Amino acid sequence: MKILALDLSTVRGSLAWREGDEIASASEWPNDRKNSGAFFEHLTLVSRKFGSPDKIIVGLGPGSYAGTRIAISAAIGLQVASNAQLVGFPSICAIECDAPEYCVIGDARRQTFFFGRGRDNALVEGPSSMAEAELREKLAKLDRDMSIFSSESLPQFERAQVRYPSAGLLAQVVTVRHRNFREPPLEPLYLREPHITIPKR
Repeated sequence: MKILALDLSTVRGSLAWREGDEIASASEWPNDRKNSGAFFEHLTLVSRKFGSPDKIIVGLGPGSYAGTRIAISAAIGLQVASNAQLVGFPSICAIECDAPEYCVIGDARRQTFFFGRGRDNALVEGPSSMAEAELREKLAKLDRDMSIFSSESLPQFERAQVRYPSAGLLAQVVTVRHRNFREPPLEPLYLREPHITIPKR
């Protein structure tokens, strides 16, 4: 089984190719949501070296809406060309760490934050959005040994450690049966209803 894994949900892009039980190629780079050139360079190199995948998995966030949409769009194009199976999975369930259970927080913009809890690479709570005071209260109730991760620096939450999703871990997770994978049509994990700006007449 040849597996291609993609994640552009944070400021660190990640791509991995897995064949059988081994990760044959993995790359990471600074992910600029305004310029996806680096992503397509890595994707082109992997495609030329390994050919077409049998399965594609994409990280769905939460995180950068633009980055996640780019990853999904690229995966759809590859899926059409290769007839590979396409699935999505929460990016926050693919953070490499030693803890079997951890929490992830992030800036959801508009003065809100998100909270999610993962256990054994599965989402067991959230992600849900909340105000800063509500998130502080929720974090204060957690066990002191609980790991708290964020894909960006959030100095107002002292326990938060910066960690990023891993495409290599996505490529591993997708081989495990009985996971709650998202089937197409894929879309980013939304934390609120999409905001539509209506032009003035």
